Amino acid sequence: MPKSCIVDSGVLVALLDLREERHVWARETLSRQPLPWFTCESVLSEALFLLDEPHARALDELVRRQHLRIALDLVDELSAVPDLRMKYASVPMSLADACLVRMSQTLPDRVVVTTDSDLRIYRRHSRQVVPCLMP
Repeated sequence: MPKSCIVDSGVLVALLDLREERHVWARETLSRQPLPWFTCESVLSEALFLLDEPHARALDELVRRQHLRIALDLVDELSAVPDLRMKYASVPMSLADACLVRMSQTLPDRVVVTTDSDLRIYRRHSRQVVPCLMP
């Protein structure tokens, strides 16, 4: 089992909103992952855009309690993240996805928990499959 996981916006939305199709999967999958879970600001931005109140407040609370931690400083990744987006421009790759792939490269023993099938296309360090948990 990895030390912790990297979470994507779709998983956070599914976890917090009981009406989401993948809510049970997200809840069960994340319940098996030790805290804290790691993410990036662009994932939080996407999730907050998709969530209505009170679900958005629940996400704020995960961050406030440090169950969910920001693990990428985009300023420090000003070449790597845009390079990934350029490499996968034909997919296209969102900023959040580029940040998730970059975190999978820099954080040891991490798995990305996602509902986004594009993560199957992307590669870490050009050739390695991004380790993912998906429904």
